[in-house]
Amino acid sequence: MRGVVTQPVERGPVTRGSAMVLARRGLFVCDRLIFAMMARTVGPEDLLAKVREYLPPQGVALVERALEFATRCHEGQFRRSGDPAITHPLHAAYSVAELQLDAETVAAALLHDVQEDCAVTNHELEKRFGRTVARLVEGVTKLGQIPWQALEEKAPDERLQAENLRKMFLAMAQDLRVVLIKLADRLHNMLTLHALPPEDQARISRETLEIYAPLASRLGIWQFKWQLEDLAFRYLEPDKYRAIAAMLAAKRETRQRYIAQVQEVLKGELEKNGIRAEVQGRAKHIYSIYQKMQRYTVEGRSPHEIYDLLAVRVLVDTVPDCYKALGVVHGLWTPIPGTFDDYIAKPKESMYQSLHTTVMGPGGRPLEVQIRTHAMHRVAEYGVAAHWRYKEGSGADARYQERLAWLRQLLEWHRELAGAAELVEAVKT
Repeated sequence: MRGVVTQPVERGPVTRGSAMVLARRGLFVCDRLIFAMMARTVGPEDLLAKVREYLPPQGVALVERALEFATRCHEGQFRRSGDPAITHPLHAAYSVAELQLDAETVAAALLHDVQEDCAVTNHELEKRFGRTVARLVEGVTKLGQIPWQALEEKAPDERLQAENLRKMFLAMAQDLRVVLIKLADRLHNMLTLHALPPEDQARISRETLEIYAPLASRLGIWQFKWQLEDLAFRYLEPDKYRAIAAMLAAKRETRQRYIAQVQEVLKGELEKNGIRAEVQGRAKHIYSIYQKMQRYTVEGRSPHEIYDLLAVRVLVDTVPDCYKALGVVHGLWTPIPGTFDDYIAKPKESMYQSLHTTVMGPGGRPLEVQIRTHAMHRVAEYGVAAHWRYKEGSGADARYQERLAWLRQLLEWHRELAGAAELVEAVKT
């Protein structure tokens, strides 16, 4: 059993947060977002309401059966946080459902602990829920048995670590949904990490920052990436985390007023040019700010410049509109030389596409602007998971070539890279 006990642990009350709403509004809410995510509770009705938004009745029925079975299996079990054991698969399944993945993946997320914690056999799972669900659960269980070792520890066993990384890549090549469930599993474990001893918090956070967050980044799943990074950084460097959060909080209201002004001006100018667009504030996250501070220090720039750097995102309907919108932005404000990147013409390996530019905005303040289509934004948010999102009437063949390209790349990593550090670096870059 992994952190499951049979007696409840005393703890304080938990309230439901609204973190994702705050993120969509673009409020620069880093630390508040993390605390809201930690406070969020997910109940059975929350999950069912989420899957009913996009799954057909037969898919919802599969999730309902998996939920009923998982609840029965975990009855009487508790996590170290004091929560009933079922809360963990519920949260993992909800995270998977937020990606709008298919019913089999949501069901497998609900059932991902029953083999190890409840001695349910793969044969029974296949009989009850079908071969796909059983295979996904088995894959997640095997991934959970990989013994990771932080690369910065003294004398790590490079061969063992490299082999463990290859096992994960191989699981991805067989069915990427296994790793998507594992990322959702890790995210909720990080959100409840406070219940573990400090040495376990540090070990799991290092593992998260070295393996899982870079993997989420490589797969383009931004929602998992930033949460995993910020949570791990919060435990590994608590003083630096709190310092950055405090500095951001001190200027929050000023930034929000400024971004509201930018949104109004830019939206009006885009409309004048016949471009239908959504202009959003863009949330900054603590670990990404810390990384940028490190780069600024190396470049001899003041890290405090980062706190004055503001960001907006423009979402449009078509690719031509992206370039028209870029012209509008550069017509309004002077672009800063050397800051333009065209990831539409040259997408990142994670399939990310967007135009990036930095301009001297109102009041002579640096303003980062991202411009992309709504379709590109879905890929930017969900990465490769976007190709497993349930779409009524679309079969696997429609997206087969895109999936195949990813699997080929992963298999090449598996064959060619030798050491653990080299493998991790390949994921990060």
